[in-house]
Amino acid sequence: MKHQVNGNTEGIREGMLARLDSLYSYESEEDAFLPRELMKLLAECSCALNREIAVYLTRDGEIVNVAVGTDCDVELTDYRLRRNTERLSRVRCVHTHPDGDGRLSDVDLSALKIFRYDAMTAVGVKDGEPTFVQTAFLGEGEELILPEPVRWYRVPDAEWMSQIELSDSLVGREEAQQLAGEKEKAVLMGIESEESLQELRRLAETAGAEVAGIFLQKRSKPDSALYIGRGRAEELARDCQALEADVCIFDEELTGMQARNLEEILRIKVIDRTTLILDIFAQRAASAEGKLQVELAQLQYRSARLIGMGTVLSRLAGGIGTRGPGESRLEMSRRRIRERMTELSRRLEELEKQRSIRRKSRERNEVPTVALVGYTNAGKSTLLNALTGSDVYVQDQLFATLDAVSRRMETAEKTPYLLTDTVGFIRKLPHALVSAFRSTLEEAALADVLVIVSDGSSPDMAAQHDTVERVLEELGATEQKRIEVINKCDAADPMPAFPGAILISAKTGEGLDELKHAIAAALQETYAPTAFLVPFSRYGILSEIHGLGRVINEEHTETGTKITAMVSREDTERMIRKYGNGILAEVPGKKD
Repeated sequence: MKHQVNGNTEGIREGMLARLDSLYSYESEEDAFLPRELMKLLAECSCALNREIAVYLTRDGEIVNVAVGTDCDVELTDYRLRRNTERLSRVRCVHTHPDGDGRLSDVDLSALKIFRYDAMTAVGVKDGEPTFVQTAFLGEGEELILPEPVRWYRVPDAEWMSQIELSDSLVGREEAQQLAGEKEKAVLMGIESEESLQELRRLAETAGAEVAGIFLQKRSKPDSALYIGRGRAEELARDCQALEADVCIFDEELTGMQARNLEEILRIKVIDRTTLILDIFAQRAASAEGKLQVELAQLQYRSARLIGMGTVLSRLAGGIGTRGPGESRLEMSRRRIRERMTELSRRLEELEKQRSIRRKSRERNEVPTVALVGYTNAGKSTLLNALTGSDVYVQDQLFATLDAVSRRMETAEKTPYLLTDTVGFIRKLPHALVSAFRSTLEEAALADVLVIVSDGSSPDMAAQHDTVERVLEELGATEQKRIEVINKCDAADPMPAFPGAILISAKTGEGLDELKHAIAAALQETYAPTAFLVPFSRYGILSEIHGLGRVINEEHTETGTKITAMVSREDTERMIRKYGNGILAEVPGKKD
């Protein structure tokens, strides 16, 4: 029998070679990183031979190579010729360790870097059974992602398959950045307005692209198949070719079918505004929570667009010509995404519980919150730095900072409060981002006072302000006390105005004192020092008052205990309704 088993096959019986050769016909599900049955087969063969065995699996589950080594090593194969040598090989290497030790060796990790496998996996085998499994992935900048070994029957298939996709995107991004420092050339296409396209230009430049051309086709509604119609698409293909563009960015959300059809005509990468914003968020996310939120948003967006991504993934309708592997592949892709989304949601819920605990602690201490909200790049982070003396990252870019940052402050009257900088808003803010970042955006919804920051130097200030109002309404942040602020007044020409707005420059400090007074006045309307007089006969009320806010002073008098605390107006009115005006030591309008 002619076998296809490679490596050290000397002395192996024909029956064993046939068994190893049969691995080539092993059918593995696309979403299974390492099937349990395959591990057991490898363990039986490896222990019987007392040699290491390596198998190479593609991303669709096909075994493309089986190799046998010695008792302590196996020769590894380079698959990088299948694609660019700087990208991942699209093949993962799984090999056995007959001594039962499932940990990866330094040689294994070095091979992962050299051959750029999707993953390098070691399976410890002993007495014909698998023991522990460890796998490693490549990260950005040759960084290794090395989870702890797990028992063979607890391999997290969905998580490790998702990690392959993430590693591929990280390595691919690094490769793109290393191509002689060249930026991707982008062509922009829209059907709404020149103003919207100019904002798309800023987004593209923020993402690191060089904008080579901008095109506008006025349409009342997008074409269902190609967004811009076939004739204009063919014209755009010639424009992209003449400009040597690498990517075409559309100013609206594209369906999976539209993106595929456009790529077939344009012959370059096609992305939409939402994908671009998600990419910027992925670059900007710094905290663990921010990274989880971005990945969840990307998966939510991707899952809604699996249908239409090629004929293999689009067989859903049923009937003749629609059955077969296409449907199962689509369902497996969806299942893998759903499992990862569930895991991300669970981890975000844990972080949200921690946030809720911190928030409740603030509420118990009655520390009010003032949130800076506004359009992206309106200068919120610069304003936070100017007011608090912090050094939050500031850059003239869209979405320069994503994570909510809070700093403790005090008014001139010594009223403490938290000043919070929130993520910026933008027109056509993707719903996936609003959903994923809801816990962060809730900092605005739950704030006691909103400082709405507008960019006075922008000709679109009024439209941007309307966008902020719409997002706040979507978040349910409509009842709070508001302070309108127009920033960058030093760069505005002519000087913009909103009724009652405070003109400031976070850069020069102009108007900041007026803003501080406005914040103090707003907080005074919300939280104020209130003096209560509790008779000795009703001493139980004291504990209730202690729970309302921070106690400033407490003293005993002949008639009872006088206690002064920072209490919200709502709680003060509730106490009066419950116990009458006599509960107040100083009743408004009362004369001694």
